[in-house]
Amino acid sequence: MALSGDWITPRLWGAPWFEKPPLLYWLIALAHYAGLSDELAARLPGALCGAAFLVFYWWALRRLGRVSEASVAVVLLGATAGWMAVGNVAATDMPLAASFNACLLAALLWLDTGRRRWAVIAGALLGLALLAKGLVGAVLFLPVLWFARHHIRGLLLLFTGAALVALPWYVAVTAQHGMAFIRVFFLEHHFGRFTQPNLQHVQPFWFYLPVLLGLVFPWTPLFALVRRSTFNQHTERVCAAVAVFGFVFFSIATNKLPGYLLPILPAVCILLARAVVESKAPRSALAACGLLLFLMPVASAALPQILLVGLRRTTLGVVPWEYLAPVAAAAMSAWWLAKNGRTGAAIALLALFTAAGWLEIKLIALPVVDREVSVRSLWRQAEPHRGDVCVESLNRSLRYGLNYYSVAPLPDCAIDSKPYRITQAQAQPPVLNAPPPSP
Repeated sequence: MALSGDWITPRLWGAPWFEKPPLLYWLIALAHYAGLSDELAARLPGALCGAAFLVFYWWALRRLGRVSEASVAVVLLGATAGWMAVGNVAATDMPLAASFNACLLAALLWLDTGRRRWAVIAGALLGLALLAKGLVGAVLFLPVLWFARHHIRGLLLLFTGAALVALPWYVAVTAQHGMAFIRVFFLEHHFGRFTQPNLQHVQPFWFYLPVLLGLVFPWTPLFALVRRSTFNQHTERVCAAVAVFGFVFFSIATNKLPGYLLPILPAVCILLARAVVESKAPRSALAACGLLLFLMPVASAALPQILLVGLRRTTLGVVPWEYLAPVAAAAMSAWWLAKNGRTGAAIALLALFTAAGWLEIKLIALPVVDREVSVRSLWRQAEPHRGDVCVESLNRSLRYGLNYYSVAPLPDCAIDSKPYRITQAQAQPPVLNAPPPSP
């Protein structure tokens, strides 16, 4: 888009690509226009979406009268494994999660205050969600319609706002590509993705139960604090309805990926924050959160192998026991702070240790990932010979990454043989094979 000036048609390898709407592509293209490097242009938009939403999350919860829960919820969400991990990659999940949940909070402000301008704002944000990942944002919004069923005029304003933001692109791309867009975008990548197994992401119905527990890490033990009283107030009931509906909807779908669940994390964290604030004894749950932090250095040591062969095939190497002492100290400190009525300080302390864990992963694990697994290092080797390189065998996702760096796709060796050949054996890093030296 940045090179061609065509902001209507997303393209992959030069051909129209209708798997996703254009919001993330627009943001990355604007980052290119701003002069950012390829790497930063791809990753920064998602990170900014996640960070900007956290600010609005805190502000909106306070406007909703959740002064005590606001700071707790924003720290919980910002330090979850899901929000931290997805915020570092160029994927549509974060723009969807940020726009949809901003829409949800704006809708709650509308229902709470009765001010219809919030209905218009909610609609505009819903339109952004439709541009972020298609109809899934509208589907996740369905539970809110039940709570707003008596506010017909406000709903009309909301739908009008969504249409004004989203429809221009949908109309323009349909005008240019007609049934080709409708068939691929709606039939194949919406309804087909939900019902058909041919997209290679088939998982069992229970797949998202461990995924949710993992995405909420290290706050998973806080689920033990949830009580019936957690759902006594309107905001929490709406959040619970959205979270449960989204969880069931994604579980029913045939194709499943962990990132699909990201849009329900903010609602889940609101419920967890409410449970923590109203709990008289959260110290044991918070201490358990602290002990779970030991999994971060363990995961850091295993991360390159996990990315290369998958979690199920990964064998645990040397356990980094040296991290156990500081983790135990963090857990004991959180327990003591919560026992003495300083629950907020306990959560802040655990969030700081979580941030330290992420920093350790970035400084120690990611350089190994970059060297052994990432396509970036492969491209650095191939770039000096790019006119003489072809791809013989390469993982599908790595091929996408390679073509992002190369811009013009490298040819398949079967079609256009070159002296330098990129190959990848099963469960092995990709390599660039140089031609044999001349005699």
